[in-house]
Formats: sequence, structure tokens, C-alpha cells
Amino acid sequence: MPKSRSSLIIEYGKAIFIAVLIALFIRTFVVQAFKIPSGSMKPTLLVGDWLLVNKFLYGVRIPFMRASLIPVSEPKRGDVIVFIYPMDKSKDFIKRVIGTAGDTIEIRDKKVYINDNPMENDTGVHMDNLVIPRAIQPRDHFGPVTVPEGTVFVMGDNRDQSYDSRFWGFVDLKDILGKAFIIYWSWDSEEGAVRWDRIGDIIH
Repeated sequence: MPKSRSSLIIEYGKAIFIAVLIALFIRTFVVQAFKIPSGSMKPTLLVGDWLLVNKFLYGVRIPFMRASLIPVSEPKRGDVIVFIYPMDKSKDFIKRVIGTAGDTIEIRDKKVYINDNPMENDTGVHMDNLVIPRAIQPRDHFGPVTVPEGTVFVMGDNRDQSYDSRFWGFVDLKDILGKAFIIYWSWDSEEGAVRWDRIGDIIH
């Protein structure tokens, strides 16, 4: 016997409600999409890249409370993370973890040192040869500072064009939203074209 119009509406309503709940669960606890708005992470990430962020890797968090319900792991050096910008909680930033708790960070003539040793596997690039004196700003000469417990020190890969921990300090672990792991879409607004070669790239 054919179902009545009202019963079909109820079934469709239930299906849509369940789909919305599943989507909200995934977005809150598992994975979320983010768009790159600036060039601070060039050449790793370009303006117009859309990427997925693993929100489960660093622990299951209670929504709106910044508290970790189920700790899983902590960020490591080299991780590309999305976090709540410390100076404006309404904004999300993406940078690379340079130092974790206990590390001593120093920058001399643009070169990064961790615990008094040159940084290994440094992904940073420099777009200009100008070395700015420490007295003017900390871009090219910084520290040494020791990363406190419960925080990380972050920098953009585009070292000369990144506003990061050199300027505003450390990132609280509670403010980290997740680790970026793959580019799923990339649009070049200047060329008006899709960057097909970047789609599917794993973020290192």
C-alpha cells in the first residue's frame, strides 16, 4: 500500500535531521574544512587552497569549552596546525609548529635555532635579502625564548611575510583546532583557474 504524503514527509524529515546531526558531529569532532586567505604559508600552502583539518588527532574536545575530553596526542615540531588566533579569538590562523614545551627558540640573521642548534628540515623560505635589526622588529632576530608548558611556538613558512609567534607569542594547546593534512581544492583567483596539480596533495 503506498505511503501517505504525510508519512513520506516525516521519513524525509527524519533522514535530513540524522544527516545534519552526522555532519555536525564530523565537523565538531573529526574533520573540518578551511580556506587559505593569505600567503604566509607559501610555498606549502597558497591563497585559494582549501584543506581538511584533522580535529581528532590532538584529542576530542568539548564544544565551546576549549577543554579536551579524550586526550590523544600533542602537536609535534613540523605539524601544520589551525588554531584560534590569541589576539582575536574570532579568527583562525594556520602556521607550522617550530617549538614545543621546553624548546629554546632563537633566530639569528633569519636562521632558526632550536636548543642552540640550527633547525633541521627547515621548510621556511625568504622572499627578500633584507635583514631587519632586532631594535626595529623581531622578524629576523628573535629570542632566545623557552616555550612554556601547555603551549607551542609557531611560524609561517613564508618567513618574511608571516605574522606569527615572533610578534604575538605562544599558542595555547587549548586553542589548537587540529592538524592540516590534505588539500582537497585549490583555486587561483588571479588566473581564474583550478590548480589541478595541487588537489590531493598531502600537507607536510
